[in-house]
Amino acid sequence: MEYSKEFKAALSNFSSLEKDRLIFRLLKKDKLLSKKLYFELIDPENTDQKRGQMEEIIREKLMLLSKYLLNHKYYLIHIRKISSEITEHVKVTTDKFGDVSLNLFLINEILENNDKLNTLRFDQVYKLYLYLINKIFKSFILTKKLDEDYWMEIDEYLRDTQQKIEDNHYLKKLCINNGLDLNWLSTENIPDNIDQIAKDLKNQGFLK
Repeated sequence: MEYSKEFKAALSNFSSLEKDRLIFRLLKKDKLLSKKLYFELIDPENTDQKRGQMEEIIREKLMLLSKYLLNHKYYLIHIRKISSEITEHVKVTTDKFGDVSLNLFLINEILENNDKLNTLRFDQVYKLYLYLINKIFKSFILTKKLDEDYWMEIDEYLRDTQQKIEDNHYLKKLCINNGLDLNWLSTENIPDNIDQIAKDLKNQGFLK
């Protein structure tokens, strides 16, 4: 929405007290904006510390969830909730590196359960694995937008992801069948047009 000069001028004419009241009313209705302003204005912790906290939250929640692996629908619902917490972290802190690293961290922590996952039937893990493959593609796309100074750190996550995929028969097969080349699990090998590749795959009915 664009604001006219007249509207901006009218807002500027508010008294300090009126502006304060308006701000607090808006913040009550927008919790994300409230958290973002708190982080930017007075939070004693920086982005790196917040990212570290998110890793601990992910690890702890997945440990609790691991006993529900057999209930694949319930498990995936809560994986999506954890993912939404990562999204909120990124929006609050503008953590572009964390948008990649935390999602890869989530994938790798899920696949720490490969021993259990490998005992499940394909239909029990299909939706979860497809969800993870989409996340990997998203991570590729976001990595290409990051400063290359971050790539070495991203490669550490990607190597871990590649090893865990190699150790998971169904997931490896599903990656190949959905056009995910495992050689791309290295920042220097991610195609420059990875976003277009992902779009084309979806248009062809893959990744769904």
